[in-house]
Amino acid sequence: MALLVSGILFVFLMAVITIYGYYHFVRPGRVYEQLGGASAVTAPPPPQAEAGPFYAVGRAIQWVGEQVPVSPQDASVTRRFLMAAGFRSDGALATYYGLKVLATVVFAVPAFLFGHYLTTDPLLSKVLIGGAALFGFLLPGFILEALVDRRRNKLRLALPDALDLMVVCVEAGLGLDQAIRRVGEELEWTHPELTEEFRLVSLEMRAGKSRAEALENLAERTGEKEMRKLVAVLIQTDRFGTSMADALRTHSEFLRVRRRQEAEERAGKVAVKLIFPIFFFILPAIIVVAAGPGILKLVKELGPLLRSPQM
Repeated sequence: MALLVSGILFVFLMAVITIYGYYHFVRPGRVYEQLGGASAVTAPPPPQAEAGPFYAVGRAIQWVGEQVPVSPQDASVTRRFLMAAGFRSDGALATYYGLKVLATVVFAVPAFLFGHYLTTDPLLSKVLIGGAALFGFLLPGFILEALVDRRRNKLRLALPDALDLMVVCVEAGLGLDQAIRRVGEELEWTHPELTEEFRLVSLEMRAGKSRAEALENLAERTGEKEMRKLVAVLIQTDRFGTSMADALRTHSEFLRVRRRQEAEERAGKVAVKLIFPIFFFILPAIIVVAAGPGILKLVKELGPLLRSPQM
């Protein structure tokens, strides 16, 4: 038991030290690199780094994923989620299914090896192994959904700033295509996710696609509701020939009002969400602190009387 507690404490301390080092040493270095500071003069990684152990592990996981039989419908849906999360390489789909197989094995093998320590019932042991395997198989899907939601939230928060800059570009005389490309260049460090999407739109238009088709692909690729509304505004404004700057400025103001309303809504829910932590965690501590000395005094004074024989 003491060894287990020591191991847990050691892992906790290592995690705290790692997080502290990342936020105080690694992350500032990346910021300096983006700003062109001292970290920008660091030597680039050697070309041989691609053939390291991590690359070999990634290739092995991708090979395992290529052996998994997947229907075209499931592959299409999964690829769409991967694109929404920002994984658009050719091997992203195979790597995802390889990770599902790896996670299944990682959770099922310990349950098979150490399940008899938890229960002696054979049926319950099999259920434990099956549950662990199912959890490992579904875990990459949960992580992917969380990554998709995180990226969509970043895109939604970046839209007002991008629209303000796009208004400036349009009023300065640039066309919509040049404004999209310019915004993608200017917001490269502050909003890299939106920059990547705008660059893909520019590349599609350069490749010969129409502006409406490229914008519709942007909405389909991200799956963000606010992005779909922006695409609809841009397409309708371009089709009917109305003022692009006025439409963008109005939509930017709408997004900021919407964000303010969502913040007020979340703030209004805080009081309700605090009921359960207060009732189950804070209130017992307050009762112990407030009534504890009195209860101890009563036990000390009345305890001998209760233990004494009745007259």
